Amino acid sequence: MTQNSFDVAVIGAGAAGLNAALILGQARRSVIVFDNGSPRNAAADHMNGFLSRDGMNPAELLTIGRGEVRKFGGEFHDGTVVSVTRRSDGFSVELADGSKIQVRKVLVATGLTDRLPAELEVFGERWGRDVLHCPYCHGYSVRDQPLGVIAKSAEFAMHQALMVRQWSDDVVLFLHRIAELSAEDREKLAARDISIVEGEVAGPAVEDDRLVGVRLVDGTVVARSAVFVGGALTMDPNDAILRTFGAQRAETMMGDFVTVDMMGATSVPGVFAAGNVVDPGAQVIMAAAAGAKAGAGINMTLTNDDLEVALALRS
Repeated sequence: MTQNSFDVAVIGAGAAGLNAALILGQARRSVIVFDNGSPRNAAADHMNGFLSRDGMNPAELLTIGRGEVRKFGGEFHDGTVVSVTRRSDGFSVELADGSKIQVRKVLVATGLTDRLPAELEVFGERWGRDVLHCPYCHGYSVRDQPLGVIAKSAEFAMHQALMVRQWSDDVVLFLHRIAELSAEDREKLAARDISIVEGEVAGPAVEDDRLVGVRLVDGTVVARSAVFVGGALTMDPNDAILRTFGAQRAETMMGDFVTVDMMGATSVPGVFAAGNVVDPGAQVIMAAAAGAKAGAGINMTLTNDDLEVALALRS
């Protein structure tokens, strides 16, 4: 780092953070981006549904993005932010090495952490390969294969099983620890030729480093080549910074998340957020778009602040 004061600190260098930094750099704002190197989709080898970037490795997208941000003056710090505190003229960002950076505005784009329930953690060994969470992210890649769905509730089970059915005519819903499905839900699944497997799931069956089935506690193996577990996940936003400021939150189907307006502003003046930290369902392209809007929102607040200073100097 060549300076210790910037217009904006972007905390998180995924698609949301990088696109915000790009917008701000092109708006001729000084930006520093903090990156701890832990993207949510690190295990994935490609992206789907990103116009002009379909099939690209997500790591490649981030590498290109960092280069574009640098082209417009953005700086990077590959480390962890431990705290952000308010100052009279903005914020102080403290790093793990003890150094501090002064900024006028803050964008939190720190993503979230996907957590499988304890009894299913063994599936994490296959995460991003043949144990998957998002049909839109991975469905086309496993199309026409024998697929499975594991969820933590009947609501999540129905949602994901019916969606996954779009990519294969061989879909099995594992009830696992779901106490019961209603007769109406069972009729819906039968109408779409989705099979139901009773009994608790024990773990994946793997041969030659590929998933070949799902093993039940009783020893039965149900042949599958990929399993969707999005409905079984707990999605924990990496929002410690936002919690410290007391940002307004709301309970959603996916959990408790900080709320933002259409330009990414939180309820805390000067603090913005974008991407999975506030929107667990955002795919890469959605996170990038949210980052672009947040970047524009931050620039507008800075523009207004600059005007107030200019007017005060004239009085």
